[in-house]
Amino acid sequence: MLAKGTLYVCATPIGNLGDITVRVLDTLREVDLIAAEDTRHSRRLMQHYQITTHMTSYHAHNEKKKSLELVEKLKEGQTIALISDAGLPGISDPGCEVIRLCNAENIPVDVLPGPNAALTALVLSGMPTEHFAFHGFLPSTTGERKRNLEQLVHLPQTQIFYEAPHRLVATLRGMSECFGERSAAVVRELTKLHQEVHRGTVLELKETFEQTAPRGECCILIAPYVPVKPVGGPVEWCQEVKEGISRGLSKKDAMKEVAKRYGVRKPEVYQALLDEEG
Repeated sequence: MLAKGTLYVCATPIGNLGDITVRVLDTLREVDLIAAEDTRHSRRLMQHYQITTHMTSYHAHNEKKKSLELVEKLKEGQTIALISDAGLPGISDPGCEVIRLCNAENIPVDVLPGPNAALTALVLSGMPTEHFAFHGFLPSTTGERKRNLEQLVHLPQTQIFYEAPHRLVATLRGMSECFGERSAAVVRELTKLHQEVHRGTVLELKETFEQTAPRGECCILIAPYVPVKPVGGPVEWCQEVKEGISRGLSKKDAMKEVAKRYGVRKPEVYQALLDEEG
């Protein structure tokens, strides 16, 4: 039984129409209205499951105006389901605005979980899953994309990006310039008949897709940054402590920085300084 005046945020399949929960299907049948990112796209899903609930469009170009309209309907006691073309609304898809307005107006919001491309690709890729960062789509312009990527080079988590097929090579080219020989994966056509996982370095993947144009939406996964500790001993430690002090660091902070860089304990760096001075 649905609660009156509630917005139901529903996850829908990212490819295979069988990947939908019973709860979402029941909700789509019972609500008064379905707000869909693309009603033409969603009609295939509705017809497949014989759902006849009225739909209205809710997309990036009408999100602000339509959010106000949906909130008014919710205040009147209507129940509304929010869906995107694939996955969970609000994750690189419209949805955040109407949810924000509902929260501001104390209108109940319920999220019905289900398929998500980012998490599916992460597990499928075999990359570390303990910690990860989701970035969605990068900027389309070369300069903005480069500036974004430069800020992400040293993140110690697996990184997940969405990308359209016609921009994949350009994005991988930019990533190869920033991430170098970092391990990566490109997952495409998730849950569909031609699902593929391509693994290699960022540069290798760029070259792969330069030769074979990709089709379908893609997820790019970048392996975590693992710092390579420099090789050195007490002489190098002492020299770099002095360089740190010359940059304005205190002796304590300089020793701490050097210890971290070389993977040694701070007392070892301190003892090296004492030995040099002695």
